[in-house]
Amino acid sequence: MGGGILKNTAVVAVLTACSRVLGLVREMFQSRLIGAGVEQSAFAVAFAIPNMARRMFGEGALTAAFVPVFKDALAADAALKQAQRLARAVMTMSLLMLAAGVLLAWTGISGALWLNDAHALGLSEKWLLTLRNVRVLIPYMLFICGAAFGMGVLNAFGRFAAAALMPSILNLVWIAALAALCFCPGLAVHARVTVVCAAILVAGFLQMAFMLNAMRKKGVSPLPSFQGWRDEKTRLVWRNMAIGCLGAGAVQVNYMLDQVLALKASDWAAGAIGYADRLMELPLGIVGTAFGTVLLPTFAGRFAKDDVDGARDAFVSSARNMLLVVIPAAAALVALAPELTRLVYHGGRFDDVAVTRVSRAVACYSLGLCFFCLQKTLTPWFQAQKDLKTPLKVSVRMVFLNAALNVAAVFGLPVEWRHVGLAASTVVCAGISCAWLAVEARRRNGALGWTKLFRPVGLMVAASAAMTAALVGLKAVLPGVLPAGTPGQVLAMAAFVVAGAVVYFGVFAVCGRDVLRGLVRDFRRR
Repeated sequence: MGGGILKNTAVVAVLTACSRVLGLVREMFQSRLIGAGVEQSAFAVAFAIPNMARRMFGEGALTAAFVPVFKDALAADAALKQAQRLARAVMTMSLLMLAAGVLLAWTGISGALWLNDAHALGLSEKWLLTLRNVRVLIPYMLFICGAAFGMGVLNAFGRFAAAALMPSILNLVWIAALAALCFCPGLAVHARVTVVCAAILVAGFLQMAFMLNAMRKKGVSPLPSFQGWRDEKTRLVWRNMAIGCLGAGAVQVNYMLDQVLALKASDWAAGAIGYADRLMELPLGIVGTAFGTVLLPTFAGRFAKDDVDGARDAFVSSARNMLLVVIPAAAALVALAPELTRLVYHGGRFDDVAVTRVSRAVACYSLGLCFFCLQKTLTPWFQAQKDLKTPLKVSVRMVFLNAALNVAAVFGLPVEWRHVGLAASTVVCAGISCAWLAVEARRRNGALGWTKLFRPVGLMVAASAAMTAALVGLKAVLPGVLPAGTPGQVLAMAAFVVAGAVVYFGVFAVCGRDVLRGLVRDFRRR
């Protein structure tokens, strides 16, 4: 059982890693061409809006509500006709509603910009830049949600490769646009951002086309259908989705509140948080998102058969293997935040001050990496049982806590540390959410098997502490040994990676060989 999950997770993780590496290349271009000033902050807030819709409707409420019901339909429908009818009905209704929302939002934003041009509104430059970027990016919301629906269908079939490959399309188109901008050195920064927004729009259409074609190959037609809208299973999806939207909406309110308050904190804060978040996406996407993607249909399949013990074993196995990577990654990111930020972003319009600001946020976010990943493991436990109310209850309460902490950070901290306070509030809320979800899961289904994780996690923490000490020692030695500039930074990072891996797994080889053998055995088991 554990091996099956790990095999699927490995496929998702490898393809996600390719996407995240491309994402880092993209950010290396963007940091140098656009920098970390007001233009990047305006872009970060604008891009957050379609991303909010993706997380809320596409990969959030819609997927959580649809996948368990569709999984049941597949199990009961060998001919696939009713399952296909359900998928087409839900997809058609979802995209029609999203299209109406996109049109309404685009019209409203265009009206606001027209009023500002007519001097009826007094928008500041950063808000004007933000609205212009939003107007270009808002149709991306429709494209990426359509792609996310296709991802949900494929995941229900146990096919994860296409969905994990999809983000690479965005990164490749984005990189191509940034590479083209290298040949236009005289172009103003705000115009460069507009080119990037247009490229994202093109990439979104390609992502949707790719995913819907993959869905078609599995036997589910992407053509719109107005049949099955009143079927019992379709109504169940919409009921669950309504609850899920409230929960996902609460999370996204937090997300947008972070962005808006970051703009309030300073002109550069939203951009700095965005760059820090991109570095966090590498381990979070490869590990946390990969496990979360695989676990929702896995849990749904187990609960459909009333196999609670099987679901519990899957959870323990997944959490143990996930933390094996996440705990040392978090420790390394805290220790190496300045060096990693400088290597990836420094140059062009991204100066030393920007490096300091972003590295502070990276170190703070890293402290919550385990919480972020565990959330992606715990939330599917409830979604797979068609229980979206429990995550909703937790999320809504976190909105108020996050808002209070954010306001305290923006108005109570020095300017150079406000964005760190915003990151810290996210970490605190994630930790509390994990604890709350774990308690609710125990209340609903009994013990999840946390005691089985005590010894492995203790060894992981001890090995990570030894690794961190080794990295700090290397940081003091390497600058006097390696050449200055980018070659020295690359060699130093390679030395950090090798030394960290040797120390971490060396501690396991000495103190926890049986645990390491069990992890390898889980991976090999089919």
